[in-house]
Amino acid sequence: MDDAVKISVVIPVYNEAGTIGEVIKRVIDCGFDTEVIVVDDASTDETAKHLRALQHPRVQCFYHAVNRGKGAALRTGFAAARNPYVVVQDADLEYDPQDYKRLLEALIDGRADMVYGSRFLGGPHRVLFFWHYVGNRMLTLASDMMCNLNLTDMETGMKAFRRDKLMTLKLSADRFTFEPEITAKAARARWRIYEVPISYSGRTYAEGKKIGLRDAFAAIAAIIYYRFAD
Repeated sequence: MDDAVKISVVIPVYNEAGTIGEVIKRVIDCGFDTEVIVVDDASTDETAKHLRALQHPRVQCFYHAVNRGKGAALRTGFAAARNPYVVVQDADLEYDPQDYKRLLEALIDGRADMVYGSRFLGGPHRVLFFWHYVGNRMLTLASDMMCNLNLTDMETGMKAFRRDKLMTLKLSADRFTFEPEITAKAARARWRIYEVPISYSGRTYAEGKKIGLRDAFAAIAAIIYYRFAD
């Protein structure tokens, strides 16, 4: 794998003025021929200002007029992606673009249609909250039961897809329920799904982590709903 492989990296962003510039730099330096698509979901800090000042031929920026959520931002980014492989990258420095090589291997050699980067398969990670870990594992277990899968990290913010497969799904979730939606619909479509270990530099809530208990309850409802919804 080298820079001859073309990928599109979609970065949904909301109020990450302090990290978005460094994230984009790391993505551009990931070792692949990379198209970077940043979708600002109506940030209220200076994120949009930083993006509008950015001039780079490999970076496209889109701006939502109102906050619509991570899922909506990803759909905007997916629609703009043009390369054969699409990677989801969070804007908060928790996930390392140097892991793309591992993430993309099974896509490039034709084994997989979708690859999850798992925080729970032994990669290096920052030690943080026990109950957050338990919540993640419980949501993944519920999703696995509904979808008949054996994932370890359904909620991971680093996923990669074949673009041609991704474009066949009708996605509708606007917020963090994107994760159970794409999992359920990929499973129902009988995609070949792989999972690989990645590194994880998690943040505390004081450092800007956004997902919380309300999102966990929404995810449970979404797991049940998307098991049957088109």
